[in-house]
Amino acid sequence: MAQLWGGRFTKETDQLVYDFNASISFDQRFMEQDIRGSLAHARMLAHQGIITLEEGARIEAGLKGILTDVREGRLEISPEYEDIHSFVEATLTSRIGDAGKKLHTGRSRNDQVALDMKLYVRDEVEELHGLLMGLLKTIHRIMEENLDTFMPGFTHLQKAQPVTLAHHMGAYFEMFRRDTGRLVDIKKRMNTCPLGAGALAGTTYPLDRALTAEILGFDGPTANSMDSVSDRDYIIELLAALSTVMMHLSRFSEEIILWNSNEYRFVEIDDAYSTGSSIMPQKKNPDIAELVRGKTGRVYGALMGMLTTMKALPLAYNKDMQEDKEGTFDAIDTVKGCLKLFTGMLDTMSFNKDIMARSATGGFTNATDAADYLVNKGVPFRDAHTIIGRLVLICIERGCAMDDLPLSVYKEECPLFEEDIYQAISLKTCVEKRLTEGAPASEAMKKVLERNRIFLES
Repeated sequence: MAQLWGGRFTKETDQLVYDFNASISFDQRFMEQDIRGSLAHARMLAHQGIITLEEGARIEAGLKGILTDVREGRLEISPEYEDIHSFVEATLTSRIGDAGKKLHTGRSRNDQVALDMKLYVRDEVEELHGLLMGLLKTIHRIMEENLDTFMPGFTHLQKAQPVTLAHHMGAYFEMFRRDTGRLVDIKKRMNTCPLGAGALAGTTYPLDRALTAEILGFDGPTANSMDSVSDRDYIIELLAALSTVMMHLSRFSEEIILWNSNEYRFVEIDDAYSTGSSIMPQKKNPDIAELVRGKTGRVYGALMGMLTTMKALPLAYNKDMQEDKEGTFDAIDTVKGCLKLFTGMLDTMSFNKDIMARSATGGFTNATDAADYLVNKGVPFRDAHTIIGRLVLICIERGCAMDDLPLSVYKEECPLFEEDIYQAISLKTCVEKRLTEGAPASEAMKKVLERNRIFLES
């Protein structure tokens, strides 16, 4: 059992206890961050004269050698070590001798692991942000290509008013744009360096924490040493943000699943992102969308697990906090995988524009515009609402759309109807006269697209 703290103990830790306590099976993911933090710490120690410049140089060369050897497969991270910190320090000492034992001067595993987790999360936030931007670019392309692709808009899963595919996709653009903002906020708020906080009360060595923070790209050192080693707010914030990303992906997936059904037939999912049935040869299943929808729950679970772990912990560090890693790793991996696959599925998806338009026409989505037509003729809105309701009932009885009713039927309900009613309730008119900011008219949408372009390019 390779561990760093055996001096005070007179007997070996029970193997089950050791295995239960050890974290190297999962925190080896921190290897690069751990070495990056150690390089900065060694440089600061040498700068402050706590170790010699020659010792600092040997430590730096040794750490870089370990990193290269692990990357290139010449050195395997051994499970005999308790954690990744033990592995790196022991390997370093075996390679460069006693100078390696000086690396840990002025730090504790508490501030070391806090640093590693922050570095890791910061790196992953940047990658997640990039994946979200890739999804936004795909959504933006679809919007640009479908300013005049008419479709029904829904409330309560009932056809409500006509919109365009560009407008519908724009709603998801706004959701995922907000998600990118949350990640930017998280990175900004978490960007302080805990290294130098020690176990909980700092250290007597003359550390330059500001230098360490600068080397590692932080805005500065953390302000309180106890908070430095016990803060996991940024992980909770990240898991909350990732849960929101997954909620948005799940909503989008649910619509794609509906649109892919025989009843809708709005979309055709590319074969590369579909599967078939082992027994039913006609099936083409939207498995990616279904899996994204299903995996949302495990990301929610990581958030709830972390909140529960932290809810009653006294200051400062407690071993419970080791539970911050596996759930966070899994949530990050899950969201990254979902974003990559969902973006690919969406990018290769085709839209059945004629079917979407027919669905909008057949669902009385222009009924509100028919009522507005009468209001513009001086009919009180409530009366107009009743008249159009009766006309919709007639259409249902006849099995037709409002566009197909003869003018004589319109006039039987209200003599103010004229031939221009058909123009007033056409899908194009219904959409194009909705010009308010955020509405689906092409002129309004062009302004949105320009704003989106500026955001994507920035």
